[in-house]
Amino acid sequence: MTAQATRTVRIGSANGLHARPAKLFAQAAKEAGAAVTVAKGSGAPVNAASILSVISLGAEYGDYVTLTAEGESAERVLDTLTELLTTDHDA
Repeated sequence: MTAQATRTVRIGSANGLHARPAKLFAQAAKEAGAAVTVAKGSGAPVNAASILSVISLGAEYGDYVTLTAEGESAERVLDTLTELLTTDHDA
């Protein structure tokens, strides 16, 4: 059985998940070595490693998104991605 972890996180970037924070997040998700999805509210989850999918969520400052990671390192991956999402990259 594959390990799975889920975490709900509040967006910390003042301008939301626009190009720069979305790129940092998608790149980290791609390099994580685990399958990661992200969903906003009750919306459908998208591939967290796809910058276009991440931007398409339209996540703004203060919005909550739900991350799901699968794999042995799921919790560690979510720790890293949570830190990226809660940091204000626009400061």
